[in-house]
Amino acid sequence: MAGGQVKCLSVIGFSLICLKMVASTKTAPKIPAIDQAYSKLSNSITVEWATVPGATGYLLTARDGNAVIETVVASSPGTVMGLKAATLYQITIRSISPAGRSQASPPKQAKTVLAAPILQVSSPSPDSILVQWETVYMASGFSVSIMRANGLGRIWKENTTNTSLTFTNLDAGTLYTIKAYAWNASGTPGDDSTCNQRTGPRAPANIQVSFDSGSLKASVSWAPTEGAFNYTVMALTDSSRLSCSTTFSSCTISSLQCGTEYLISVLATNDAGSSRSISAVTLKTVACAPGRVTIQEDPPGHLSVAWSNMHLGDYYVAFVKNDDGLEVHCNTSLTQCNFLSECGFTYFISVFAYNKAGQSPLGDVFNYTTAPCCPGDINPVLVSSDRVEIVWSPVRGAELYETKAVDGFSVVECNDTVPACTLSALECDTKYNITVYSFSEVRGSNTSCTSRFITTAPCSPEIKNVSKDAFSMINVYWRSTNDEATYTVTAQGEKGLHRCSSKGESCTLWGLPCGSVFSVTAVAETPAGRSLPSYSVPLETVPCCPASLTVTQVTQSVINVSWTVGTGAQTYVTVLESHTGQSKCHTHQNHCLLGCITCGINYTVALKAISATGLTADCGYQSYSSSSCCPLGVKLYRLVPNGIRIYWQASRGSANYSTDLYGSKGIFTCAPSAGLSFCDITEIPCGDVYTVMVSPVAEIGLKLTFCPKKIYSVTCSGSTLGMVIYRGKRNAE
Repeated sequence: MAGGQVKCLSVIGFSLICLKMVASTKTAPKIPAIDQAYSKLSNSITVEWATVPGATGYLLTARDGNAVIETVVASSPGTVMGLKAATLYQITIRSISPAGRSQASPPKQAKTVLAAPILQVSSPSPDSILVQWETVYMASGFSVSIMRANGLGRIWKENTTNTSLTFTNLDAGTLYTIKAYAWNASGTPGDDSTCNQRTGPRAPANIQVSFDSGSLKASVSWAPTEGAFNYTVMALTDSSRLSCSTTFSSCTISSLQCGTEYLISVLATNDAGSSRSISAVTLKTVACAPGRVTIQEDPPGHLSVAWSNMHLGDYYVAFVKNDDGLEVHCNTSLTQCNFLSECGFTYFISVFAYNKAGQSPLGDVFNYTTAPCCPGDINPVLVSSDRVEIVWSPVRGAELYETKAVDGFSVVECNDTVPACTLSALECDTKYNITVYSFSEVRGSNTSCTSRFITTAPCSPEIKNVSKDAFSMINVYWRSTNDEATYTVTAQGEKGLHRCSSKGESCTLWGLPCGSVFSVTAVAETPAGRSLPSYSVPLETVPCCPASLTVTQVTQSVINVSWTVGTGAQTYVTVLESHTGQSKCHTHQNHCLLGCITCGINYTVALKAISATGLTADCGYQSYSSSSCCPLGVKLYRLVPNGIRIYWQASRGSANYSTDLYGSKGIFTCAPSAGLSFCDITEIPCGDVYTVMVSPVAEIGLKLTFCPKKIYSVTCSGSTLGMVIYRGKRNAE
C-alpha cells in the first residue's frame, strides 16, 4: 500500500511540476492539525482543527481496522457520521484546495459514545410506568428520568445497572416523557432515548346498574375516570360474555338472557392499557317464563295449572282469562294454582315468574277449552210411536249435539248442529233413556250430561174383527201389545163420528145410522201419547127403510107400490102376499107395479131395502086390501019424467059404489044405499051423450077410476026424456 501510495504521489508530483512549469507555480495546501476529536453521539465523531489558509474543504477519515469512513466538510468542526457505537477510531484530516489535497494529518484516536438504550415502556398500573431495555454494548450503567410531558411538576431520575426500572406513585391517566442513556466505565454518557408513555386510567368506581325487565337491557353508569379514552362494560357468565363500549360514563347492554346472573364490570381504556373496576356488580335478570305448563280439569269445574320451577324465580303469578273477558289470577311461591272453571269457555292462561328485577318475559299463552255445557231443558215436542222430537236451549261451547236413545242393547243416535233432534225408527210403547251430549272439536263430548226417560207412544192396535149382533150393535175386536193403554175406536162416515173406548181388546159402537159407510179405526193412548191409527176397516150399516110406503090400485088386477128412498139402499124387493098367492117385484126404483091381484082380497105388503154390497134391511109389514071388483052388467034405464036409473051387478064381497055420468052439459053423480046395486039420477038433460062409470069406493073414500066406462045416448021425446041408447064401451082412463 505504501509503495502504491508513494507511486501515486510521485506521479502526482510530476504532474504538478509539469503544470507548474506550463501554467504557473501552484503548491498543495498545508496539512491541518487536529485540535481535538470527540464523540457526542454513538454514530459520529466530531473533529476540531485550525483553519488552513487556502483550503476550500477538508477530508475527514475515520478508520476502524479495515473499515474506512470518509467525510468532506467545509470547515471546522466537522463530523464523521455512520460510525459504530463504542468503537475506537483513528481520525485523520486532509485539507483540500484547487491545488490538491494535503497530506493526512497525524492521526488522533477518538471513541464513539455508547448507543442509546432501546426502550420498552408500559404502564402496568394506573400509578406506575415500567421502563425496560436491552443491554447496551460497553455500558456500565444507565440513567433514566421521567417527567410530565407538559413540563409541569418534578423530574424523577434514577441510575441503575439493571435493564428495567419502575416509576411508581405517578398520576393515573397522565402522559409522561421518559429519557434514558447508558454510560461507560469512565462515566461518559451515551446517546439518550426519549419516549412518551401514559399511565393507565384509574379503575371505574361507583358503578350503578339499572335493569329494564321488559326489553332485557341493563343500563350501566359510573363515575368518569381521568385519562380514560373509552370504557367497555362487560356482563359475564360462565358461558357467555356481553359487552358494550362508549366514550361516555354510561352504556346499555342489550340481549341479556332471562334467568341469568351476570357479573357487571367496567373497563377503562387508554393508549397505555386498561383498568377494570375493582369489584363486579352482580345483576340478576328476571326469571324466564315458566315452562312445561300443564293444564288439567279434574274434576270438571276445577282447573289446575302447573309449571316448572324457574331459576331466579321468587314467586309466580298465573293469569286466567276467559273469552268473555273476565280475568282472575293467582299469586304463589309454589308451582301450581287452582281455579274455578265453567263449562263451554275457552280460557287463555299465562304464567309469569317474578323477582326483584321484575316480571319474566311473556311466555307461551296457553288456551284451554272446557267441555261444552250440557243441555238442561230437554223437552219432547213430539212423541209418536216410532219417533221422538226433542228440543233444548243452545248451550255455551257446543258445536255439535249428539243425542242417544238407549233401550237395553239398542241404541239410536242423531247428530246435529242445531239444538233439536228427531229420533226415528224407535220401538213403540218403549221406554228410552235419552241423553243429549254436547260436543266441541277441541274437547270432544261432555260425557257428564244427565239423561231423561221418554216412553214412545203406544203401538197401533190391529183390528181383528167387526161384527154386528142382533140388536144392531157393532162390536169391534183388536189386538195390541201395549201396557196399560186405553183404546178408542172411531167409526167415521159422512154422518159423523161414533166412538167407543175400552182398556181391553174390544168395545161396542151404538147408534150408528142406517145406510151409512164408515171407516173404523182404533187408537191406543197412554200417558206417553197416542198411537197412530190402526189400518181402517170399512163398515157398512144396513140400508135405511123407506120412511113411507104407498099402495095404489092401478087396475083391478094391478097395484102400484111406491116408497120414499131409503138411504144406502140400491135396490128394493116388494112382496105382496095373500092366501091366494104371492106377487114379488125387485127394482132399483122407488116404485113397483104388482099384477095378478085378486080384487077384494086382503094382502100383506113387505119391503126389503138392499145395499150395493147386499146388506138387506127387512122393513116393516103392511096390510093392504085390494079394491072391490068392478061391477058387471051396467045398464041405464029411463025414469019418468027426466030421470035415469043406473043398474049393475055387484062383484064378490061387499063394497060401496059410486056412479058418475059425464056429459057435455055436466057431471052427474049418485051413490046407492048400502047393499043396493043401483042408483037413480032424477034430473038429467036429454039430447046428450053420457059416459057412465060405476066404481067401487075404497075404505078411505077414494073413488077408483079403473072400472070400464060405457057410453049412452039419451034422446028427447017432446019435453021428456026419450030413449036411452047404448053407444059402446070406453076404456078407463
